[in-house]
Amino acid sequence: METVQITGRTLTLDEVAAVCRRNVKVVLSEEAKANILASRAVVDKLVDEERVVYGITTGFGRFSNVTISQDECKLLQKNLIITHAVGAGDPFPRDVARGIMLLRVNNISKGFSGTRLCVVETLIEMLNRGRK
Repeated sequence: METVQITGRTLTLDEVAAVCRRNVKVVLSEEAKANILASRAVVDKLVDEERVVYGITTGFGRFSNVTISQDECKLLQKNLIITHAVGAGDPFPRDVARGIMLLRVNNISKGFSGTRLCVVETLIEMLNRGRK
């Protein structure tokens, strides 16, 4: 196996092991790209229309009744990442970290998250650069 193609639907345990343990190259299928772009278009439309949608144009949890302006939506998402970007304990082993990244790419490729395509492409680039 020289490459693993991510579709969001077909990833196997053998492919996960190949990427994690043998550093096989990861590529994104055109179908997955289309799914990601379509999902993101929904999010962009909601923001453009100033619709009230939990976690996109509102705060989270007890702040869900706070509407976020169109200008502040990007900051909201950035702050969400920052608040979750913490860790404790020892770092994961390399193969485990690669697996987490790969599974995240596969999940986003299903087209339900509203994530930007460049996020997935960056994760794949990180996986592929780590092959060396």
